[in-house]
Amino acid sequence: MTYADMFSQVKAELMHADVSHITEHLAYQFNITGEGEGIFYIEVKDGKLYVEPYEYFDRDVIFTCTAKTLEKIARGSQDPVLAFTLGKLKVDGNFDKALKLKDIIDTIKK
Repeated sequence: MTYADMFSQVKAELMHADVSHITEHLAYQFNITGEGEGIFYIEVKDGKLYVEPYEYFDRDVIFTCTAKTLEKIARGSQDPVLAFTLGKLKVDGNFDKALKLKDIIDTIKK
């Protein structure tokens, strides 16, 4: 799997999230390791979700994981808190804001 393939799949899943209820600004950078390696960010701003294939320098949290783990999280088949507990998802930054990733994932409409 290439980075472009992984990014397209994850972005397609995440764009179904309803973040209209989130009033605070959230900025997450994802560092993908292994197959599909690369960097992208998710930003929630003014109740809208943005997913872009760039590094985000003023981020609240950096998540590091494999593309496979991230795809499972984005599909809702892997709880991000459990992935962190199992060591599959590393978190660096504001843990309170990191926990809001689960809120975003939980709103994805299938």
